[in-house]
Amino acid sequence: MTTAFDFKATALDGQPLDLAAHAGKVLLLVNTASKCGFTPQYEGLERLWQELGPEGLVVIGFPCDQFGHQEPGEAADIQSFCALNYGVSFPLSAKVEVNGAGAHPLWQWLKQQKRGALGIGAIKWNFSKFLVGRDGKVIDRYAPTAKPESLASDIRAALAG
Repeated sequence: MTTAFDFKATALDGQPLDLAAHAGKVLLLVNTASKCGFTPQYEGLERLWQELGPEGLVVIGFPCDQFGHQEPGEAADIQSFCALNYGVSFPLSAKVEVNGAGAHPLWQWLKQQKRGALGIGAIKWNFSKFLVGRDGKVIDRYAPTAKPESLASDIRAALAG
């Protein structure tokens, strides 16, 4: 059976990003963008990473330019923006697609595991979030409007489980 820990991506700095390195931890996987109305959520994601990371939470951002061209920059631009404006220190992948024929295999799998509102599989917008348990299975999917702090109780339950 496939789990989130079976997938690999490329980190924003070009290095391998192997989710197997986080096996046994809780993952919060988020498609992100620097020029989106939800971009301030980076702050809440960083807070979760800082507060719950020591307990086993790993937040990973997946920059995506599929929605309104809201992630137009290159890797260095994205890294600089996130660090300077939101103090982001959690891992970021290289830009990925989350929908369509070019969707990253991880995101294809995530959408198969948990469909969105009204049973829709596609990612609707930036800052869609997937919570993955220590066993690598998707626990829940959250809409872009769900603020990171609203996920804290679910994340704590996953960490305890």
